[in-house]
Amino acid sequence: MKKKILITGAAGFIGFHLTNRILKEGFEVLGIDNLNNYYDVQLKKSRLGQINDINFLFHNFDIADKERLNSLFADYCPDIVINLAAQAGVRYSLENPHAYIESNIVGFTNILEGCRHHKVEQLIYASSSSVYGANTNLPFSVHDNVDHPISLYAATKKANELMAHTYSHLYGLPTTGLRFFTVYGPWGRPDMALFLFTKAIINGEPIKVFNNGNMMRDFTYVDDIVESIYRLILRKPEPNLEWKGDNPDPGTSYAPYKVYNIGNNSPVRLMEFIETIEEKLGIKAKKDYLPLQAGDVPETYANVEDLFRDINFQPKTSIKDGISNFIDWYLDYYKIKK
Repeated sequence: MKKKILITGAAGFIGFHLTNRILKEGFEVLGIDNLNNYYDVQLKKSRLGQINDINFLFHNFDIADKERLNSLFADYCPDIVINLAAQAGVRYSLENPHAYIESNIVGFTNILEGCRHHKVEQLIYASSSSVYGANTNLPFSVHDNVDHPISLYAATKKANELMAHTYSHLYGLPTTGLRFFTVYGPWGRPDMALFLFTKAIINGEPIKVFNNGNMMRDFTYVDDIVESIYRLILRKPEPNLEWKGDNPDPGTSYAPYKVYNIGNNSPVRLMEFIETIEEKLGIKAKKDYLPLQAGDVPETYANVEDLFRDINFQPKTSIKDGISNFIDWYLDYYKIKK
């Protein structure tokens, strides 16, 4: 029997790429997405239009809709759930906090309850590198304390990890949290730096360079994210028999619970990132230098030792290759001639 995998946020950036990969591996996929207007809905529909497989079924609704989600769990009986649906974005959380509670807290509770009541084998869910917040101990490790978030978005993702642990403890539900580090690549989100920079440079508009360019980001190519998730599907988290309550390890548990960083393990200066875009486009960017934005951190850097040890894979795509692939897609999708 083919495993049945429920992917929420299937029309999203990572969800779209992951759905394609899992279908190629022979699984059945049920996709959920509410196609909200946080960014261009047509881009989400275009992604869905690229998925042509008889083993893919799509439902357009919000995971905050408890009754509909319960009905879907009952009808479909997924073996594995991958929750990528969330209200994303650090800066937007300053403007619209309630959207984050509805999707990231209420919606995630509904997912946990669905997994609990329908005997799901494993829940894999998106967390974020933003949970590291005020922590400046680099590289960021899943074994570090992350109790000082600096945006509501980060706080909701930390809450997801706590909620998942509770269900792992109470009901034996195996849960795996994924802290993504600045994901980029073809079909990416229009609110992310690479998309914004590429669009502005092509249009001759200035780009916003925050913290006066003194930023470091562990940019991670989407194919490396997808490969990591796929391998983790095949590796259910086990209890850590050496875990001790008098010296608690935040990254593991006595319960079937695990958290991983998924990052390139190679931070890049923001100015180098911009120069790589300029080189690929053959256009020099106009730059507006601005202070660090509320909720942002100056540097991210992923320790991926646990990921590499457990799945024998470490993200490694260079920004030169990744940016080139994105810009090729961007020019083709928007029918722009260089």
